[in-house]
Amino acid sequence: MMEPLKVMYFSPVAASHGHDEIFAQMALDHKLPDTEVHITSMPETEGRFSHIEFRSYEAMVTRGIIRAARQAAREGFDAFAIGCFYDTALHDAREISGDMVVTAPCVSSCEIAASLANRFGVIVGRRKWVNQMGATVREHGHGHRLSGFYHVELGVTEFQLDHSETERRLVEAGRKAVEEEFAEAIILGCTMEVGFYRDLEKRLGVPVIDPSIAALKRAEHAAILKKQCGWKPSRRWSCEAPPEDEIARIGGFDEGDAFGNRIVVQAADPARSAA
Repeated sequence: MMEPLKVMYFSPVAASHGHDEIFAQMALDHKLPDTEVHITSMPETEGRFSHIEFRSYEAMVTRGIIRAARQAAREGFDAFAIGCFYDTALHDAREISGDMVVTAPCVSSCEIAASLANRFGVIVGRRKWVNQMGATVREHGHGHRLSGFYHVELGVTEFQLDHSETERRLVEAGRKAVEEEFAEAIILGCTMEVGFYRDLEKRLGVPVIDPSIAALKRAEHAAILKKQCGWKPSRRWSCEAPPEDEIARIGGFDEGDAFGNRIVVQAADPARSAA
């Protein structure tokens, strides 16, 4: 019997903003029975961020993401998902993560959309995000599949202020993408309330991909492939990790708390499952 998979979903904002409980419910609803998911977040020693919409904020939290990925690898996690659609510090975290697979919402959502449709659109909060997210989609090799970005002019902290208005704007953006620009799937460029994507799918008639679910499921799938097929991350050439003696000499990678909070969504008890 295969050991339970261990996946960590790391939210690069401070735990005090209450996102962890939302992601824990998401994990409970969508993980496989034999997967153990740890929902973690940034310690406030790295900053009291409620979002990282700005590049300067991303630069500030990159250190925390690298520290979290390194600690997760040391704890024996099979896979690690970075919970931001910018895919902040994805390559940096991969470099430091040993045999642990690292993924993030944009690359995961694009891979899933590409398996479901030829063209997809991305609904985003603000026009501010489009330039950077567009570069990320192109970097991941999906630019030719992109019908466009459709912004609703809501920042991360504004999505929860008026749910009916948020829903109206998202539906309007989705209809533009599908009916005017022929998107065959939709990616939500920011996580909404749990399960909202299902309602939007019914209204639009195309697959709608929630990025947090996408990141969790791609991390889980990668963990399965690692255990069953032996497909571990490469650490050669561009993926080469820094030398451990140099890391120790520099300092700052391992000292102090890497996580501000941790919620564990347990794997099913094998004995109970077999009963």
